[in-house]
Amino acid sequence: MDHAADALRTDLMTITRYVLNEQSKHPESRGDFTILLSHIVLGCKFVCSSVNKAGLAKLIGLAGETNVQGEEQKKLDVLSNDVFVKALVSSGRTCILVSEEDEEATFVEPALRGRYCVVFDPLDGSSNIDCGVSIGTIFGIYMVKDFTEPTLDQVLQPGKNMVAAGYCMYGSSCTLVLSTGSGVNGFTLDPSLGEFILTHPDIKIPNKGKIYSVNEGNAKNWDGPTAKYVENCKFPKEGSSPKSLRYIGSMVADVHRTLLYGGIFLYPADKKSPSGKLRVLYEVFPMSFLMEQAGGQAFTGKERALDLVPKKIHERSPIFLGSYDDVEEIKALYAAEAKN
Repeated sequence: MDHAADALRTDLMTITRYVLNEQSKHPESRGDFTILLSHIVLGCKFVCSSVNKAGLAKLIGLAGETNVQGEEQKKLDVLSNDVFVKALVSSGRTCILVSEEDEEATFVEPALRGRYCVVFDPLDGSSNIDCGVSIGTIFGIYMVKDFTEPTLDQVLQPGKNMVAAGYCMYGSSCTLVLSTGSGVNGFTLDPSLGEFILTHPDIKIPNKGKIYSVNEGNAKNWDGPTAKYVENCKFPKEGSSPKSLRYIGSMVADVHRTLLYGGIFLYPADKKSPSGKLRVLYEVFPMSFLMEQAGGQAFTGKERALDLVPKKIHERSPIFLGSYDDVEEIKALYAAEAKN
């Protein structure tokens, strides 16, 4: 990338301009999705600003409550959830909202209902807030046929039915990665303009990577295929170089690195969490959608991740996602175990 040339560019592709361009390719479009996305972008900007000044504003620390997952809520978790719920409801384009922070789904009042369901984790990786590690927002969007009488079944759909997914990472820069079903694009927030600018067009994950990302502290509780795969990463056969371990502990940051550099991100089931730990609707599905759109794969240990049909809004699942060839290796290990 020619950074000097980029600094002098005047033809800036903002995320709003990008979405409007995409909208123009669909004459039947009424602009509802564009309006919804603009409200999501606004929420991301607000949270980014809050994260950047969290210490000064005394937003760091615990809010004194636990969420539906039994996890202690950080002050920023609560603020971020409020921001996104209000932004999505006020868009007038949503009918059901599912947040990690809320035990029940939010059904939008009839006067403000629209055709979209949004599932989201308002602040993923919030346990890392106090030490300055990258955290982020994850979201997925479904369209429903009948939004006048929305039901929970309309959001308990397989991930392959999503019309869009993305995440916003709050780190050394604020980066929003989005797919509307035709590739993956990354936008970086220019603080001087207050706009997300296209900086990573048409992201393609390498077919094979040199990095694996997993919490090895859980290794004693892993199943056979996961343990075997990680062993192969460290002690490869045929004299090839071992993979490097990189694990941040913030899903957005780990998946973002995997998307750009290749490799594999693993959060397997284990003896402590036999159903896995990551939530299907607002963590597994959006990230799997992005990986597939970028040319990678996502696998649960049993099936393609996007084929899962969740039965509850906070259901959990194991997940292996990343470069196509790397995920093929873990799939082969699970297939071999199934035969035996």
